[in-house]
Amino acid sequence: MKTNQSIYSNVNIFSYLMFFILIFLTLSGCNSGNTGNKNQTFTAPPPNNDFFQETGKQIGIDFIHSIGNGTDHLNNIIESSGGGASFLDFDQDGYIDLFLSNGTWIDGFSKGEKPSGLPFNHLYRNLGDGTFEDVSRKAGIDNQAYSMGAAIGDFNNDGYPDIYVCNYGANILYRNNGNGTFTDITRKARVAGLKECSIGAVWFDYDLDGLLDIYVGNYLSFDPEYKYYYAPDGFPGPMAYDAEPDYLYRNNGDGTFTDVTREMGIFDLDGRAMGVGAVDYDDDGYMDIYVANDHTLNYLWHNDGGKKFTDRGTMSGTAFSQAGEATVSMSVDFADFNSDGLIDIFLSDDTYCSLYQNIGNGVFADRSYPSGIAMAAGQFVGWTSAFIDHDNDGDVDIFKTNGALKHLYGHEDQLFDNLGEGKFKDISNDLGAYFHEEHVGRGACLGDYDNDGDLDIYIANLNGRGMFLRNNKGNMNNWLMINLIGTTGNHDGIGSRVKISAGGKVQTTQKKSTSGYLSQNDHRLHFGIAKNDLVEKIEIKWPSGKVQVIENTKANQILTVTEP
Repeated sequence: MKTNQSIYSNVNIFSYLMFFILIFLTLSGCNSGNTGNKNQTFTAPPPNNDFFQETGKQIGIDFIHSIGNGTDHLNNIIESSGGGASFLDFDQDGYIDLFLSNGTWIDGFSKGEKPSGLPFNHLYRNLGDGTFEDVSRKAGIDNQAYSMGAAIGDFNNDGYPDIYVCNYGANILYRNNGNGTFTDITRKARVAGLKECSIGAVWFDYDLDGLLDIYVGNYLSFDPEYKYYYAPDGFPGPMAYDAEPDYLYRNNGDGTFTDVTREMGIFDLDGRAMGVGAVDYDDDGYMDIYVANDHTLNYLWHNDGGKKFTDRGTMSGTAFSQAGEATVSMSVDFADFNSDGLIDIFLSDDTYCSLYQNIGNGVFADRSYPSGIAMAAGQFVGWTSAFIDHDNDGDVDIFKTNGALKHLYGHEDQLFDNLGEGKFKDISNDLGAYFHEEHVGRGACLGDYDNDGDLDIYIANLNGRGMFLRNNKGNMNNWLMINLIGTTGNHDGIGSRVKISAGGKVQTTQKKSTSGYLSQNDHRLHFGIAKNDLVEKIEIKWPSGKVQVIENTKANQILTVTEP
């Protein structure tokens, strides 16, 4: 009997021990934020009647952005600024994957208690069946930095896209190893910066040596201890802090970079960068830089033949809004919205936004009001803005995320349909249930994740769950996607100017790196071609100066073009 009691007691002890171990593991998992979805299987839902259908959780994207403080309110301007999203095909399987930037808890910065599991950046692999798998830890990108945005580019021309992550603190350059993993090579590459708050960055080859260089936009010198005597709106705004200068790093071709900011004539004395982008706006063969600054004039750094840069923001008409004000500029994107062969600019801000029409000779005219955008946009605070042909009708529309500046108050996002003749119309309410919801939008990336010919959207929401909008109806019209592979120039073909002719209509675009706020779109160039079954002519002007012409291409395909 004594022996039986002993056995019974041991069984009880073992049972209790296993119970507490199970409880501990469960709580540990609950406190660690997004831990990955590798043990779950997902199935893409069937299309409903919405033009854009929100499918994020159903297809395996369980990411919830964190501001790091463990609370439901914002304590400072840095927490208000984060949240980027980037599409990239990191494993080169033909399907675009998703990189998401996250905030985290920092001692002396974050106000809440330190969580047991810190948030980190996430990488989701596209499985090719309409669903995703979280491979963040396996890929080695789960660094617990306070990240804002990212720029994707193949800096070493090995055929695999690398990731530059912009942080509050030192930045990170991840080299893609080509086997599903990444290596942090920041120290060797010398691109960490100091302790700035880097908001966004853009890859481009400014000197046409075939290697991607990088411009990094820095925000402001934040002091977590600084307080206004009286701050009626929660916390000090951007003008309470000194600006931080941006950086331009030249790619040396050996895995290292050199800071050439001053050498190239870039003197950023008072710019608080929010969005950065690069495009050859005057078609002289050299990519220029646009910097959207918070509360101060914006920069348009003209590339003077790869020898230096000159700010032409004011003289070009793109430094200020139509009202002559330096607005709370957020993000920038580029496209030829009126099909005249000239690259135009859209700038989102906290009021009426700016649609800068390129009228030639280096001059732009702000068409936000006459286009019909200003009044509809002015009801919201705009963050990401990106050109998108959502319905494949052959002209580019504009998608914009919205959200409050200093509070976690949601706004509806917007999509402006291009009506032609310089006019746009807000058609958001007609596109599905998502556009009736309020979210604290920040970054967003656009791309064809299921290779069905229309553009889908992932939206990063501040301190909340991101949303994935699958496009259900855009491919009712025909389309063509072009995947550029450079040989003489950079492998990504960034800087290539592409024109297509279909059904008598000519569309012009340029391959670029980052788009919108802290984000990057699908690396493949997308063209809607309405009901045309054939693209009569494709003309590609590569960064090397080579011109390639392809004739009579069938619609509805992803065409890979290699530089001759």
